[in-house]
Amino acid sequence: MSIHAQLSPEALARLQQQRRNSTISSFVVSILSVVLVALILGIFLLPNIVKETPVIVTYASNVSEETEVQVKKVSTNTLRKPSSPSSSMAKVIAANTQSPTAVPVPDHVTNAPSLDFGDGDDFGSGWGDGDGDGGGGGGFGGIPATMKARCSKADRMARLLAEGGTPECEDAVIKCLNWLQKTQNPDGSWTGDHPVAMTGLALLVYLGHCETPQSPEYGETVLKAITYLIDVGMKNDGRLSNKDATSIQWVYDHGIATYALAESYTFCNQLKITIPNLDTVTKQAGDMIMQGQTDDGGWVYKFASGGGGDNSVGFWQIQALKACKHTGLWPTSKFSKTIRDALGWLEKVQGKDGSIGYRNNSAQSPGLTGGGVLAFQMWDKGSSSEARKGVKWIKENAEFDWGMESSNLYYHYYHAQAMINHGSSEWDNYNKLFRDKLVKAQSPDGSWNQGGIKHGPVNLHMSTCLAALMLEVYYRFLPGTGGK
Repeated sequence: MSIHAQLSPEALARLQQQRRNSTISSFVVSILSVVLVALILGIFLLPNIVKETPVIVTYASNVSEETEVQVKKVSTNTLRKPSSPSSSMAKVIAANTQSPTAVPVPDHVTNAPSLDFGDGDDFGSGWGDGDGDGGGGGGFGGIPATMKARCSKADRMARLLAEGGTPECEDAVIKCLNWLQKTQNPDGSWTGDHPVAMTGLALLVYLGHCETPQSPEYGETVLKAITYLIDVGMKNDGRLSNKDATSIQWVYDHGIATYALAESYTFCNQLKITIPNLDTVTKQAGDMIMQGQTDDGGWVYKFASGGGGDNSVGFWQIQALKACKHTGLWPTSKFSKTIRDALGWLEKVQGKDGSIGYRNNSAQSPGLTGGGVLAFQMWDKGSSSEARKGVKWIKENAEFDWGMESSNLYYHYYHAQAMINHGSSEWDNYNKLFRDKLVKAQSPDGSWNQGGIKHGPVNLHMSTCLAALMLEVYYRFLPGTGGK
């Protein structure tokens, strides 16, 4: 016989309520336990799972098939010839170095350049490790040691001071870079007159300060300038000018722009930045310069066949070819005959006093002598008698009084490079001649206005770029390469 206790209805109701509360509490505790475990696991495992998404800069192509990417406030376009490969073959990748910038790369891979830096031309030595200071340093941890002198603020300042510059020189260059950034056209060019040549000059100023497409402050400005020049070259089979081929002045555009693109290619290639058609246009433009040389070894307006040479034209082609050699896009032997003939022409037209003028008469615009000396220095003839005679002429004749003909920046752009390459007391004396006067002449907005100088800069933009290039010479060139 079993005995069963009977609960009252009220007690039974309370018991059922307690069971429900207990079930709900257990369920809530279980959920909270799962969430807590997930949070703990997330703290330890999330850093290994999450990957940073790089910021992409767009490089779009004006053809039917395009690759769309997020744009960093600006879109740059490269126009292709109808026969050019479709832009659908282009991809966008991030640079190997740590940088907030990525640029497009075509399917084919260009060869690394065979560099010969350290011979007294466009690049110096003793470069730092890239400090990411915004002054040309960001993202340069992977660049070869031989190409870092412009790219570390600390090393750049050390070079500047060692070679006779002052902090005010660097301040003036920064003010100029800011002015150029503000005055750039939406399409990446500068000015409305001679935009190709003026864009080339501005790009050389930025590159002279180691500002590349990766630079935090000026990267977008530099990329737009490069792509503008590529656009021009793609439209004209490598001819870098917006002028008609019958114009006598398009060769100035071409030489300056080729110089800028070739130097851009060298930096971009070393930084693992590949911009579609930069190699193609640079190669076409360099070939055009070599094909345009006269029988006498010079270059003339329109790259006309025959003899003679206009040295004001030729000096830009010689500088451009040196930059082309650095790219590695040609075998080094390709330049041998062209440069041998070019220097032979300059030897032929040099005056007994060491001056080198406009054409075959050294008395005509002898202020161009620095360009001739620089040509010999760039091509390993800095110790030649011709170069030394030219340095002697500059030492004895150069003057610099701002506002007067003696301060013609077109002439002094060459003198400054020639004299620092030569080094010795000749450089010290010339540096004292121009440095402080040039810094003082800068306008508050960062430009240099040199109007009214005969055979001088054609506009405000050109005079500003030439002045800045003179003040960058302290870290763009090796000291004392031609002096005894």
